[in-house]
Amino acid sequence: MLARLKVSNLAVVESAEAEFAPGLNVVTGETGAGKSVLMGAIGLAVGTRADSSVVRDGAKDAKVEAEFLLEGDVRREVEAILSEAGIADDEAAAVSGPRTFIIRRTIGANGSGRVWIDDVPSTVATLRKVGRQIVDIHGASANLRLMDEGFQRSALDAFGGVDASTYSKRWRALADIRSEIASLESDTGGEDEADALRYQVDELSSAELCEDDETVAERHAALAHAAEIAECAEEVTEALGGDGGVSETLSRIQPRFAAMARRISVAEDWVREAEELTVRAQELSRAVADEISRMDAGRDEMDRLDERLGVLNRLKRKYLKHDRPGAVAELIALLERKRARLEALEGREAKIAALRQAEAEALAAVEAEGAKLSAGRRAAARKLSKAVESELKDLGFLQAKFTVALERREPDASGCDGVSYVFEPNPGEGARPLADTASSGEAARVMLAVKGVLARRVATDVMVFDEIDANVGGEVGRAVGEKMRAVAEGRQVIAITHLPQSAAYAARHLVVAKAVSDGRTRTSVAAVDGEARITELARMLGGGAAASAARRHAEELISNAAAGLAAHGCGGETGKRRGYGKSQR
Repeated sequence: MLARLKVSNLAVVESAEAEFAPGLNVVTGETGAGKSVLMGAIGLAVGTRADSSVVRDGAKDAKVEAEFLLEGDVRREVEAILSEAGIADDEAAAVSGPRTFIIRRTIGANGSGRVWIDDVPSTVATLRKVGRQIVDIHGASANLRLMDEGFQRSALDAFGGVDASTYSKRWRALADIRSEIASLESDTGGEDEADALRYQVDELSSAELCEDDETVAERHAALAHAAEIAECAEEVTEALGGDGGVSETLSRIQPRFAAMARRISVAEDWVREAEELTVRAQELSRAVADEISRMDAGRDEMDRLDERLGVLNRLKRKYLKHDRPGAVAELIALLERKRARLEALEGREAKIAALRQAEAEALAAVEAEGAKLSAGRRAAARKLSKAVESELKDLGFLQAKFTVALERREPDASGCDGVSYVFEPNPGEGARPLADTASSGEAARVMLAVKGVLARRVATDVMVFDEIDANVGGEVGRAVGEKMRAVAEGRQVIAITHLPQSAAYAARHLVVAKAVSDGRTRTSVAAVDGEARITELARMLGGGAAASAARRHAEELISNAAAGLAAHGCGGETGKRRGYGKSQR
């Protein structure tokens, strides 16, 4: 449940704090006092969208702080979300019973904003996930949701415990196949492109490109200057190993080094160095001679390289428009891309045919699973129709008819059923879709009836009703109040209301008031009981807070509400059955 809410600089509210109780909490006050701002603050605390326009004029930022006391499945779901987000408190999670979660959010006048959950920085996305587990917010404008087929279907599934996950999996598989077929069929490549690709693949493949082709130009240049290189090499080999060359000279002076070595020890090193130089000069001479001999025998190689270079240069000019290093590797990669594209074009029809077969099989699986889903929905529809119709009788529709109608249709992401809530508010008017028959007041009561039924099936901890009883009054208002109190059995309900008949059923009554001080409007929130509550109900009745008739009527409303609750076995301590007690962190 929501235990405490603190608001600063939000719209007309400079600073306000409210404490809530288990069961039904009603919020009343004059029009414009800031009741809806208080409800908006609850929305901000659970991740609804906000912008800088909500910041009070002249303030740097708006701040909302909410303290939730959670237990059971709701607590476990929230802890799982926080664990996934990396902000879990393992020590607090190990403590059983109710646990307090504190959420703080700021919205800057410059558009910035920050979120903290249990004093740990978080994100609005995580806050929104947490909020969906804790709070279900329903405003007067949200009655329009009741007319939406998607809401009607999801409410039916939630009530009946209908699991659509397997169907959704089958549908996604079918959708993926259809997407692939559409992609293949939308490919504009035709036989002309395939013919061009065949020619290009043949041309590139016949060149038998390989990594060694990268050095063809270098080897060709070397052979092209073979005569010049041979002349230089001849001079080198002559200088190294010919008459009077380096090798001969070193051989001739070695005995001299040996003679010197008998007189000075350092000459022994000279002897070894002279021997090494002689060997190295001979090896260098042979290496140069061997290379030149190969060049002399490479006329055929020159012709081959000349032809290869011509092929490579032509392909580079045609396909790459450059001859930078790595060009051959680019040609090889280009060949692979063109070959893959050609295979795709040549195999497209066969692949489409195979996908069509897979589509038929996937559609059969979707229809089979859809039939199971439809059966579950039909069973749930019969029960939901009866349950809502029963709730509507409590809300003043004594002879109304309510039916959840299912219509077979082509499969889509939601199933094989069209869902429509059919409503006949009065006998003889004819049953028509709810969207075509319900006034705003009727829609509010139908939504409350649906919410009342779903509340027994959905684990949401807090339900917020923002003027759900708009456009109703009198005895119907009393019925709405009684129904909200019934929904609040086992959970917390927070409701803004203008109806004293509804407000009389509150377990906790909060009054929002505004006052002007120093030229600024300031809002306060206070819990009322006893005489103060009678005064507020008298004001709501329109007779004036001090009018005796209005006060007597207010006392009667409170007395009758208490008597009605007692007759139904409902007390004021509805939250105790859920174990709400001392906060634990």
